[in-house]
Amino acid sequence: MTPYPTLLSPLDLGFTTLRNRVVMGSMHTGLEDRARDIGKLAAYFAERARGGVGLIITGGYAPNRTGWLLPFASQLTSSSEARRHRDVTAAVHEHDGKILLQILHAGRYAYHPFSVSASAVKAPINPFRPRALRDVDGTIDDFVRCALRAREAGYDGVEIMGSEGYLLNQFLAPRTNRRSDAWGGSPEKRRRFPVEIVRRTRRAVGEDFIICYRMSMADYVEDGQSWDEIVALATEVEAAGATIINSGFGWHEARVPTIVTSVPSGAFVDISSALAEHVSVPVVASNRINMPHAAEQILTDTHVQLVSMARPLLSDPDWVNKAAGDAAAEINTCIACNQACLDHAFVHKKVSCLLNPVAGRETELVLSPTRRAKRVAVVGAGPAGMATAVAAAQRGHRVTLFEAGDAVGGQFDLARRIPGKEEFTETLRYYATMLAKNGVDVRLRTRAGVDDLASFDEVVLATGVTPRIPEIPGIDHPKVLSYAEAITGARPVGRSVAVVGAGGIGFDVSEFLVTDESATLNLKEWKAEWGAADPQEARGAVVTPIPAPAVREVYLLQRTEGAQGRRLGKTSGWVHRASLKAKGVQQLSSVNYERIDDEGLHITFGPKRLDARLLAVETVVICAGQESVRDLEHGLRGRGVEPHVIGGAALAAELDAKRAIRQGTELAARL
Repeated sequence: MTPYPTLLSPLDLGFTTLRNRVVMGSMHTGLEDRARDIGKLAAYFAERARGGVGLIITGGYAPNRTGWLLPFASQLTSSSEARRHRDVTAAVHEHDGKILLQILHAGRYAYHPFSVSASAVKAPINPFRPRALRDVDGTIDDFVRCALRAREAGYDGVEIMGSEGYLLNQFLAPRTNRRSDAWGGSPEKRRRFPVEIVRRTRRAVGEDFIICYRMSMADYVEDGQSWDEIVALATEVEAAGATIINSGFGWHEARVPTIVTSVPSGAFVDISSALAEHVSVPVVASNRINMPHAAEQILTDTHVQLVSMARPLLSDPDWVNKAAGDAAAEINTCIACNQACLDHAFVHKKVSCLLNPVAGRETELVLSPTRRAKRVAVVGAGPAGMATAVAAAQRGHRVTLFEAGDAVGGQFDLARRIPGKEEFTETLRYYATMLAKNGVDVRLRTRAGVDDLASFDEVVLATGVTPRIPEIPGIDHPKVLSYAEAITGARPVGRSVAVVGAGGIGFDVSEFLVTDESATLNLKEWKAEWGAADPQEARGAVVTPIPAPAVREVYLLQRTEGAQGRRLGKTSGWVHRASLKAKGVQQLSSVNYERIDDEGLHITFGPKRLDARLLAVETVVICAGQESVRDLEHGLRGRGVEPHVIGGAALAAELDAKRAIRQGTELAARL
């Protein structure tokens, strides 16, 4: 008997049945935007359907030109476009999955000068000011036409995108709808636009076609919707003909995080469940749900009937089949890092996955069985080494993994200790499981030498990095710690700390130092810290944040001038910057490090070394970059062995697990 009986049970929608309760939520991959990529998109969705997903929802397709996310981006407006989509729908249906096309009008989030919105109110994250939409009826017709084209293309239905601050959401909220005509001025009139879209779409497509409405259940912006308005919309959308109501949370401009790894698991399920009590159609829970046991508990304990996961099915397309086979330990769990998915999407790059670089490249990066098994040595069990070892062993090579430390993980073993990154532990669990399953000979506490490696057919140096020690007078003072010593607790840290280096590690270390207990592990504290209210208590679901006090006084320093953290991730960097600001971390730029002594850290500012200042701190933590570890390379070449050097050993710039895992996987595919 399966340990996930509800999750894996079918759901009867009346005219069709979903084989389980798992929905692959919409995510724009970039493959939607060009006709030449339709085969890649078909392969991408086919992989998830083969993996057992019950219902797949595509990335967003515009119903007209004004709705484009970008100039000439994805749209479905003609029969010729619909014919191309038959490759996608056929690929999913071949594996007994069902698929919806998402209809998305970007509204004022459109990155082009033709944008429209409910009113001419510019978005704070977009340089283009929209025009107030005049032809509302014509736009409704465009949505209906798009749905008909989707049916023509073989889709099982459509999802109408009404959340995340896109056009329909803009009509619903007083923040952006300042109209006084038939489409604004009161909650009833603001709701008219999305309700009419659902009603007219149902009339056009018939009764045997899924209409999923993606609803913003908490806008997390000032002057967003009230709870009564959200409930009224849900009941009217159901009456208009919606088959399913999906959950959305937060506008793209919201200052409450909803998708990053520091958001607690299942943080918004209670809101979806509360809404589900007001409608009879199935409601989908979403956001930060990534493992079968959590999904099963949600379905068992709440009123929702489906669970949506987008990024977890990027990181592991076989998620459902592994759950069904009672092999959850083998799931490559999404850690919500966003580095290769949403960070790519928001800078208009093709989407993939840090943990699974095959995602989105199913036709290009293929791990097929090898024709000739080789003896492969991999030195270093950080992300690059583990990825290489597992992928090479899966292909049939005989792999030995050498690790000088007493555990696998490398820099990930440090990252998992940072508040908000606890789920990085899941990646270590996954790799440990897969190393064992695929017969990799893991040799911990073993420092491989040239003699140990010379007899292998292939040698991979994934030896990583070592912290760079800057030349500062007094750098050997007892109060100076490396970032690894601070994070692991190898040496005590004082109550006042200067962090030297404001890159990603510097930000992580600063969060570690100011935090006593991680809010990610306490939903009530997390909501208070970010001002995320129950939508039943506050319009827009936002109140004044009440962050927990910092447990240390921390200075974060960088040599370069300008604001700190500009190179952090597109979708997560603002969260880290806001966290440190809320904790009172003092950020200083254009710093010269003069000396470290018993008094503390002496600094000056700028090229002229002005404004001498003493930071009377008890501890100085060095986060000043890394240097590659390549001590075996010369000796191996002297023995006639040409090693493959990957990950941090190849390039010691800011730590980059995305690059490391991709390089390891690509190398394994070539061996």
